[in-house]
Amino acid sequence: MNEIVFIADFFVDEILGGGELNNDELIKIIGGRGHEIKPIKSSFVDELFLEANKGTKFIVSNFALLSEKAKKHLFDLEYIIYEHDHKYLTTRNPADFPEFKAPPDKIINYEFYKNARAVMCQTSFHKSIVERNLELPNIISLGGNLWSEETLGFLLEISSQEKKDVCSIMSSNNWHKNTAGAVAFCQARGIEYELIPASGYYDFLTKLGNNKKLVFFPKTPETLSRVVVEARMAGMSVTTNNLVGATKEDWFSLKGEELIKKVKTMRGSIVDIVLEALNENTFNIK
Repeated sequence: MNEIVFIADFFVDEILGGGELNNDELIKIIGGRGHEIKPIKSSFVDELFLEANKGTKFIVSNFALLSEKAKKHLFDLEYIIYEHDHKYLTTRNPADFPEFKAPPDKIINYEFYKNARAVMCQTSFHKSIVERNLELPNIISLGGNLWSEETLGFLLEISSQEKKDVCSIMSSNNWHKNTAGAVAFCQARGIEYELIPASGYYDFLTKLGNNKKLVFFPKTPETLSRVVVEARMAGMSVTTNNLVGATKEDWFSLKGEELIKKVKTMRGSIVDIVLEALNENTFNIK
């Protein structure tokens, strides 16, 4: 395989989100293995583009802006879905439904998921929710996320630094990150805390890792939660709820340098799984 098209709503030069950071590393690592990988925004993908690239493989990441015509055209091509959340639900929030199981009328994009060679989920927790709703055999857990070598080196430095006996709370305007809930938790217990704003990425990591603990109570299932993993890599303890996918992985008991070493191996293992799925017909259930 030499050519791969990578489709996403946005890229890291537009939005510095967890999904975009992960995708950027995936693109770089695949490119570094000798494949020609062409990123394109989903809003620019049409039938003419797909027809012109029908001999290539496709990785489809976030696709909220991908047209219905383009989705249907992809059915006849070779693609995988690199899922970051729950785009098979009208609400994209499994917490809206008992035991994360949505009624049939809330399921969307079913055929798009069904026709994919594989649906890549971030963790086993994420995979279990997707399977519960779609009941498809092509769903795979990647068991983690991708960080750059530079960022992992930066987190290694932070992990060895002395920390304040203070709780870090991510300051976010997103209701589902529940900053107010974390603040209320600390206030009710008389725990000193510090709100960490989403400034520059490394500035955020530095301020996060200055403290001994992260307090985080999301209101929706976190497919992984990069900030929780970053806190552990920075040598912090974490107080959270049962909605964080990372906490259910075997490696979550590690922290600091041990966890950073484990995450470094994911730069190989995750990309291996992605490329295998693109190459193998075993995941193709059309």
